[in-house]
Amino acid sequence: MSSRKELANAIRALSMDAVQKAKSGHPGAPMGMADIAEVLWSDFMQHNPANPAWADRDRFVLSNGHGSMLVYSLLHLTGYALGIEDLKAFRQLHSKTPGHPEYGYAPGVETTTGPLGQGITNAVGMALAEKVLAGQFNKPGHDVVDHNTYVFLGDGCLMEGISHEACSLAGALGLGKLVAIYDDNNISIDGEVRGHGDTPGWFLDDTPKRFEAYGWHVIPKVDGHDPEAVKAAIETARAVGDKPSIICCQTIIGYGSPNKQGKEECHGAALGDDEVALTREALGWSHAPFEIPEDVYAGWSAKERGAKAEADWDERFAAYAAEYPAEAAELKRRMAGDLPANWAGEADAFIAAVVEKAETIASRKASQNALNGFGPLLPELLGGSADLAGSNLTIWKGCKGVARDDASGNYVYYGVREFGMSAIMNGVTLHGGFIPYGATFLMFSEYARNALRMAALMKVQSIFVYTHDSIGLGEDGPTHQPVEQIPTLRMIPNMSVWRPCDAVESAVSWKCAVERKDGPSCLIFSRQNLAHMERSANQIADIARGGYVLRDCDGTPDAIVIATGSEVELAVKAAEALGANGKAIRVVSMPSTDAFDAQDDDYKESVLPKAVTARVAVEAAVTAGWWKYVGSNGAVVGVDRFGESAPAGELFKEFGFTVDNVVAAVNGVL
Repeated sequence: MSSRKELANAIRALSMDAVQKAKSGHPGAPMGMADIAEVLWSDFMQHNPANPAWADRDRFVLSNGHGSMLVYSLLHLTGYALGIEDLKAFRQLHSKTPGHPEYGYAPGVETTTGPLGQGITNAVGMALAEKVLAGQFNKPGHDVVDHNTYVFLGDGCLMEGISHEACSLAGALGLGKLVAIYDDNNISIDGEVRGHGDTPGWFLDDTPKRFEAYGWHVIPKVDGHDPEAVKAAIETARAVGDKPSIICCQTIIGYGSPNKQGKEECHGAALGDDEVALTREALGWSHAPFEIPEDVYAGWSAKERGAKAEADWDERFAAYAAEYPAEAAELKRRMAGDLPANWAGEADAFIAAVVEKAETIASRKASQNALNGFGPLLPELLGGSADLAGSNLTIWKGCKGVARDDASGNYVYYGVREFGMSAIMNGVTLHGGFIPYGATFLMFSEYARNALRMAALMKVQSIFVYTHDSIGLGEDGPTHQPVEQIPTLRMIPNMSVWRPCDAVESAVSWKCAVERKDGPSCLIFSRQNLAHMERSANQIADIARGGYVLRDCDGTPDAIVIATGSEVELAVKAAEALGANGKAIRVVSMPSTDAFDAQDDDYKESVLPKAVTARVAVEAAVTAGWWKYVGSNGAVVGVDRFGESAPAGELFKEFGFTVDNVVAAVNGVL
């Protein structure tokens, strides 16, 4: 039977070998945290390598994602479908083992980490999802949702502001199934974070007191190289159910390297062949690179106990299903990510009702109406807002707040935490069982930008709701008026962006976001009222295509006007004015450029025929993204400067969003 030290050394050996072979990577963190990882995965982790998607598995997040060989080693050694050849291909093109853990590559990797602080925030989302799901489904004597979220993090994660946002909220919500293990090794790329010699320190926080202030259970000063001390700390943390725990483990980065341990030299570079050989000798690891003895594999294997753990849960779930068949079926549906059987028909019926009402309302209000229509159909919705619920209109009639003592609700009061909210939502999505949506003013999507990018990168279904979408916000002025945000959101690969022009398009955009399973959506709504647009049944069906002919003319158009959101009404009025002067004008509403771009060539040609080169796009945002639709002969009416503080009506006139100006723009391209 292999000792704990031998098992941990397998991680160290694989990590330094893979980094050395790749000639790049970060060996220090995996070598320093190997002892902690061995204890957690050998003694506590509830998982099944044969089924990485088992619903009640513990979640493990490596927030300091540069140490990716740690999680790859763990997955390989415990028996996941990640072979030794995959480890040899570390950091190589199309391998399962990229430089940072990437969701969807190696089985068992729960989230993409790399941008520091987002892993711990994703973990907060996973723990939140577990708590809410348990609150909604567990019954007396039937804890079918009962698992922990473990997260490793380092100094860099704690320096990033997002960690404050997430950990503060985790304390407020009492996420007792969340256990964070802090790798306190005093080293980052620039050296010793607490300073050394003539180098001043840059991370002098009292981390235990910081987390105590958040309402966490804190276990300080644990020797991260003493397995028994680590085990005792984890046991203590697991026993605390009313608050999250952080275990502060003091470790030596690059542990085992005679000349580089404890130094920044081993943080982000290969040790070098000579130092690898010396490290092998120092650790007593006599095996060749990438060679793991059978007894070490046997000591690590989690296949047998993982299969038993899942089988035991299956038995418990069967008992739950016998007593609560409806709840069991619903939990299975939600964890599978399937929409309710009646979704399509009921959603279409709601949209038809919106068409019938023909309301002139702000699209933010239309969004709330859509939530009231769709919410009762979707118990998996988990909403929230960054302290702007009354402005974002994200609370619908069926909302119930998630509280630390009653987590059975469906709405999270995130507070002023736009970045934290967005990354928490990604964690909720990754956990499964929910479709999260979270809202703020469009301007403050800037604070959340990297979490949006991560959602798109991971191809996960987070729904980001943004209101107050233009200079139409008015008196709050340019600090609050988005200008460049809509086009830059559209530039994010795999991000679907919708800016509807009325209540009907708002309802359709929500339906599309709910049905999109392979990526996130941004739904962008107005503060001001938007007029209802009359449409045929075919036009309503075409909204989901992202762009469609809203108002047409007889014969070939003289010009085409393309618009989104609040500017669609302006485009229609300009077309009417031009029509009175004998011009044949087509108006295209394009609520989603990415959805339109995904259509087949024949459809796009039917909407924007190549023969018509006189084109004008109208949107209260930076103009850059529209030139691909209007071409060199076209024009764009937009906003290529920052806004001003004034009532919305005055601002639209000041910035040229008038019928006369759009008419002039069209005449200018004819």
